[in-house]
Amino acid sequence: MPGECTVSFLIQGSLLAPPVPDVINAPPAKRNTKLIGDISELRVATALAEAGYIVSKPLGENARYDLVADDGERLLRVQVKTGRLRNSIVRYACFSSHAHRHGGMRPYFGEIDFLAVYCPETRNVYLLPESALVATTGHLRIGPTKNNMAKRIRWASEYELA
Repeated sequence: MPGECTVSFLIQGSLLAPPVPDVINAPPAKRNTKLIGDISELRVATALAEAGYIVSKPLGENARYDLVADDGERLLRVQVKTGRLRNSIVRYACFSSHAHRHGGMRPYFGEIDFLAVYCPETRNVYLLPESALVATTGHLRIGPTKNNMAKRIRWASEYELA
C-alpha cells in the first residue's frame, strides 16, 4: 500500500541483536588472579574433604593461611597456592607477595602447617608439609629429567593428595 513502511524481520532482528565483539582488535583480557585463587582454594578444600578432613575457612583475609584442616586430633593451617605447569615442572610460590603495597615477599616459615598447591593443568592438588618449603619458588617434577637425574628431585607424585 502506498505510504506504508515495512521492515523485514531479518533487518529488524539484526537491529535488536547485540553487536559482535571485535576479538581480533580487542585488548587482551586481564587475568583475574582473585578468581584463579578462589578456584584453587575450592579445589583444595574439596580434595581435603574427600581425604577425610573437616575443612574450615578463617573469617576475613588477614590470616597467613587460607584453610583449616581438622584431622580429628589437630587443627592444621593450610595455605593455598596455584601452581603452573612448565616443562614437566609444577612451579608455585612459597611466599605471599605484597609488592602492590610496597611490602615485598614474605615466606610462610613457622606460620603454616601445610602448603597446598592446585595445578589447573594437571587438575591435581599437592600437599607439602611446612618443612618442605623454600623461601622463594617451589618446584614439583611431573616427568623425568632430560639427563635422567633422580637425586634431589621433588617428585609431584610424592605430595599428591588422593
